[in-house]
Amino acid sequence: MGALALTQTVGWGVLYYVFGVFLEPMSVELGISTATSAGAFSVAVLVSGVLSIPVGRWVDAHGAHLLMTAGSLLASVGVVVWSQVQTVPQLYAVFVLIGAASAMVLYGPAFAVLVAVLEPRRRAKGLLAVTLAAGLASTIFIPLSAWLIEGVGWRDALVILGLGHNLITVPLHGIVLWRTEVPKMPAGRRDRARDESVRRALRDPGFWMITAAFVFHGAAVTVVAVHLVLFLMDLGYRPTVAAGLTGLLGICSISGRLVISALGRWLDESSITARLFLLQGIAIAALPIVGDHPLGAAVCIDIFGLGFGVAAITTPAILISRYGADRYATVAGVLSTPTMIARAFAPLGGALLAVAVGYRMMMIPVAVVCFAAGICLSLSRRLPVVR
Repeated sequence: MGALALTQTVGWGVLYYVFGVFLEPMSVELGISTATSAGAFSVAVLVSGVLSIPVGRWVDAHGAHLLMTAGSLLASVGVVVWSQVQTVPQLYAVFVLIGAASAMVLYGPAFAVLVAVLEPRRRAKGLLAVTLAAGLASTIFIPLSAWLIEGVGWRDALVILGLGHNLITVPLHGIVLWRTEVPKMPAGRRDRARDESVRRALRDPGFWMITAAFVFHGAAVTVVAVHLVLFLMDLGYRPTVAAGLTGLLGICSISGRLVISALGRWLDESSITARLFLLQGIAIAALPIVGDHPLGAAVCIDIFGLGFGVAAITTPAILISRYGADRYATVAGVLSTPTMIARAFAPLGGALLAVAVGYRMMMIPVAVVCFAAGICLSLSRRLPVVR
């Protein structure tokens, strides 16, 4: 569990959160628009989403040891190669690799390992521990990336991050996960269980409401993760200050996960999560109004950050409570695919909105999407489970 906590922190930091910091210097040197650069990130998330179901099936059938070890190596290579791109096709090709690696090493397979090897009474604590650690990814890696870029330039900064990712994650996945394989079952029984789990989810209207909620929320948080640095710079903040304020998302996401754990004694995960989604909508709607002042920006970012990583910890709990733990990775992969597709197109949509209406107005649609996520998740609780 400790190994997964560390590798998820490094993985999310290097493969996901740093992109917004590299967006401007990379775009300037390559002579392309930020929308074009953001498209590369969209490609990575899209590839990751498309691979969610096959990755889930692989983990259910074979375990995660080899998959996550190979994915860590592929991710490290991808980040180092990213530092050498000279053209848009090269940039997009690299992010195909990074997207494939992300599907192999981030929350999906990691959570499947925890669900499979931990006893039911320990699952919630295990998921909380890993997501609490990973919640520091943006807090650590966004300011660190800004500092590295200022010191050595964006290309050398990527080399350092890629080598650091390799040094930490490959040995841990290769050695520590050796004894944490997902339990196997006979092939025929495995296939029947997997297919029945998927069929139950697909014919359940509540599943589609849950999916819609996480699709909306995933799109909103991805726009904020990728564009918040540029949004704050547009308000007049220096790049390092903008990166530091953005890093508050990670700190507050930890508080949000602790709030979920504490309130779980009285409310179910769906109720808590829906309320946090609505609170995020209020915070991000207020940010263009009060964001010119550092205190106002910090308060809005803090509140939005409470729900920033909430989907990571509540998705497994919501799915397990509704469909059981059997074949969890496959069912989670089915939900993850449209969510990741939404995340893939969200940064490009945010960039196009910023060009069309400016960064201040871009945050209003993000707020609306957060409200929609909260409403959908609340409605899902009212729908009976289809057996």
